[in-house]
Amino acid sequence: MKADSRTSDDDLIARIADGDRLAMQVLFSRHHVRVYRFVLRIVGHQSVAEDLISEVFLDVWRQAGRFEGRSAVSTWLLAIARFKALSAIRRKSDEELDDEAASAIEDPSDDPEVAVQKKDKGAVLRKCLQSLSPEHREIIDLVYYHEKSVEDVAGIVGIPENTVKTRMFYARKKLGELLKAAGVERGWP
Repeated sequence: MKADSRTSDDDLIARIADGDRLAMQVLFSRHHVRVYRFVLRIVGHQSVAEDLISEVFLDVWRQAGRFEGRSAVSTWLLAIARFKALSAIRRKSDEELDDEAASAIEDPSDDPEVAVQKKDKGAVLRKCLQSLSPEHREIIDLVYYHEKSVEDVAGIVGIPENTVKTRMFYARKKLGELLKAAGVERGWP
């Protein structure tokens, strides 16, 4: 049987477990952009995210036989990606601040009005998202950008569903405050 766009992710994983390279290619092409964007939001560096994507899909190739189907394949992929990204951040925090990272740190001297004048609303939103704690940013990313359910997020992050709901509430509240302080009012699409 040939792997194509109609083949389910679960079927692809089963075929990958049997060593089917074409199934791996289909799964990769189906999910790599979403997983890459998720990792990039966590690590904040393109080359690191690209390296981590390779590691994620290498793990999928190696561990496909252990996938138990208790969650969607996409949820499993994001859980692997999250673990890899957080591990990379821990390793990076042990390293010295390099010149590129130092130049990427924004000058906080601009007040919110000047910041809004300098950047478009999308940039303001991205900046406000980056101001959230990593825990809140992760929840917002999974729920709104990856359209994961509370149950899926709880599985990916490894916390109870009620904790996901609480973090989501406080993340939205804080994001609203940050956007208002930046001059972006409600009703913005």
